Amino acid sequence: ASGAGKTTLLQILGTLDEPAKQNDTILEINGASVLNLKDKELSKFRNQHLGFIFQFHQLLPEFTALENVCIPGFIANRDKKEVETEAKKLLSYLGLAERTHHKPSELSGGEQQRVAIARAIAKNPKLLLCDEPTGALDYQTGKAILALLREMCNKYKMTVIVITHNSALAPMADRVIHLKNGKVDQMFLNEHPQPIQEIEW
Repeated sequence: ASGAGKTTLLQILGTLDEPAKQNDTILEINGASVLNLKDKELSKFRNQHLGFIFQFHQLLPEFTALENVCIPGFIANRDKKEVETEAKKLLSYLGLAERTHHKPSELSGGEQQRVAIARAIAKNPKLLLCDEPTGALDYQTGKAILALLREMCNKYKMTVIVITHNSALAPMADRVIHLKNGKVDQMFLNEHPQPIQEIEW
């Protein structure tokens, strides 16, 4: 439910915030104890291992779809041509081949969110964190985005965490964790996740 601590948990997992530190407090991601990393090390770790998708796409309005997707690669000082080639492939895979040179204001809500997905996975993160990724979208577009996230999870072998207050989406997940008052209230596995197209919410 709203106020249960979902976004706070996401920010902690994404190393954007720190948990209340006690003697036994640990946070390990991909074998790294991130609470022990200094600011520069943490920024580098975040850039190399984590991807973020938010309820609102958070694209930079002055840049094209292609440029937005390339930004993480440029920050990591990767080869410009290589970064652009990979970004074009991703955008094409997501059905945006004809929209690469359009700015966010020229794209629909669903297209903007797909660009945000491309930007998040362009660096091949180990962990993709999604905060209400369909909250600002209409029903059909939201379903399409969720199906896309599921597909990306399988294709790129990523762990995808979707934060939502909508319990109707739980059947799509491999694992469901319920939060209550900032603590884990329930946790269970789905042996047979339900196809996105069959979910009603």
